[in-house]
Amino acid sequence: MANSSKSKKSTSSKSGSGMWGLNKISFWIIVAVTVLYAVALILAACGVTSVAVSALQGIAAAMMIVIVSILAWRYVKPKPAVWKVLYFVCLLIVIAGIIVPLVLG
Repeated sequence: MANSSKSKKSTSSKSGSGMWGLNKISFWIIVAVTVLYAVALILAACGVTSVAVSALQGIAAAMMIVIVSILAWRYVKPKPAVWKVLYFVCLLIVIAGIIVPLVLG
C-alpha cells in the first residue's frame, strides 16, 4: 500500500516538470508581449512615430492571438462544422485587422 502511494507521487510530480505546456507557453508569451509593448511605449514617448512602433504592437497582438486561437480551436474542434466555419471567419478577420493597418500605415 505504501509502495503504491510512492509511485503515484513520483508520477504526478514528473508529469508537469520541464514540459512546455500551454500554461507555460502562455506565460512566456505574455512576458514577450510585455517587452514588445514596453519598447513600443518608450519609442512613442520619445517621439518616434515610425512604422517600428506599429510593427512592434502588431507583432505583440499577433502573438496573443496565436495563444487565444489555439485555446479557441480546442473549444471548437468537437463542435459541428458551423462552429468551425465561424472560427475560421473570425480568425481571418482578426488577422486582416492586424495586417491591413500595418500595410496601409
